[in-house]
Amino acid sequence: MTPGLSGQPYFPERGDDGYWVDRYDLSLDYRVGPNRLRASAVLSASATSPLSRFALDLDDALRVTEVLVDGLPARFTHRGAKLRVTPARLLHEGTLFTVEVRYGGNPRPVPSHWGGLGWEQLSDGVIVASQPTGAPSWFPCNDRPGDKAAFRVSVTTASPYEVVANGRLVAKRRAASTTTWVYEQAEPMATYLASVQIGRYDAVEVPGTVPQRLLFPPRMAARVRRDFGRQEQMAALFTECFGPYPFAAYTVVVVDDEMEIPVEAQGMSVFGRNHVDGRRGEERLVAHEFAHQWFGNSLTVECWRDIWLHEGFATYAEWLWSEASGGESADAHARRWHRRLEALPQDFVLADPGARRLFDDRLYKRGALTVHALRRRLGDEAFFSMLREWTGTYQHGGVSTDRFVRLAGRFADSPLDGLFSEWLSTARLPPASTR
Repeated sequence: MTPGLSGQPYFPERGDDGYWVDRYDLSLDYRVGPNRLRASAVLSASATSPLSRFALDLDDALRVTEVLVDGLPARFTHRGAKLRVTPARLLHEGTLFTVEVRYGGNPRPVPSHWGGLGWEQLSDGVIVASQPTGAPSWFPCNDRPGDKAAFRVSVTTASPYEVVANGRLVAKRRAASTTTWVYEQAEPMATYLASVQIGRYDAVEVPGTVPQRLLFPPRMAARVRRDFGRQEQMAALFTECFGPYPFAAYTVVVVDDEMEIPVEAQGMSVFGRNHVDGRRGEERLVAHEFAHQWFGNSLTVECWRDIWLHEGFATYAEWLWSEASGGESADAHARRWHRRLEALPQDFVLADPGARRLFDDRLYKRGALTVHALRRRLGDEAFFSMLREWTGTYQHGGVSTDRFVRLAGRFADSPLDGLFSEWLSTARLPPASTR
């Protein structure tokens, strides 16, 4: 296996198909002021082919001091954001093995077409927003969306700071001026969804059918409580429409900095202070990020070209929430956005938009229009039954457009080939859907 060959058409430099990671165990010691990290990562993996060497993704800003494979020192090189490892002995196909990497430095966002991604120092804390390729900014990984693994993340930092990571807080230990926070994410998670948030936050537990936790700057308490106050009703709607909430709880972090857009992580969403006005002015984004827990975090695309399966459904969830909460109907949203998209360039294919257009707003809205066209074609009973089977069949797994098309076809009384060809594979926007 050639190290670093991932088979990913959009980001071929990311990942290595020679192995799968079953678990990441990350231990981070971080000083906020100087942005200084000392860390170790233990990866439990299995070889999918004979490996005389393999590669991990890790940004060059972090310096590797030692690599062990199955406890034995391994030779390594680290350049071009690739940590190439030569173990002391050949790893045969099917072999279970561990890799321990000791590293440190000043983490920084990795550059991309959309700006810096990953670990970013705030005015007083840290935000991690890695989609799609920012995970190597803070830990060595097999950075492919389809290689999902369990995580344990331990973070030691100054005691005045709250630390949030994915999953369940299983330990919190204070020693002198620092506190160590330990989180376990048992459900498999893509590397780009792994996240750590560090800040001076108040934390509020909100009980409900989906237990929720809100973290925010103390001065924003009233605004946050109002703007996120209807998440329990959203949980009820989305559970009815999409099936059971796929994780144990849901956390929202509001950072004391402005963000261009909110970002999702597994079991968590992060908003900027500019998204909170105390008037629910950005409630559609609250619904959008919540819906990503089903579409994107539990069901994760194996290849980035299928990202419409994340963003189209999360955008459609905005329309469903609007419809259920007394706002415009999904039909009204669909009509308005169809008119707007008709006036824009017709130059990308939804099911293969190209790497630079992963976050083009047209993809979000055309994805939602595709979902709406399918709903109109199937009827509500079959459509929502199909959605619940989709989320149940592939819970915590990998998905693709082909799998979705096949599953949806089972709920139709006539072939859906024409509908999917027009909406997914043709650049020109199809006519507005009619039943």
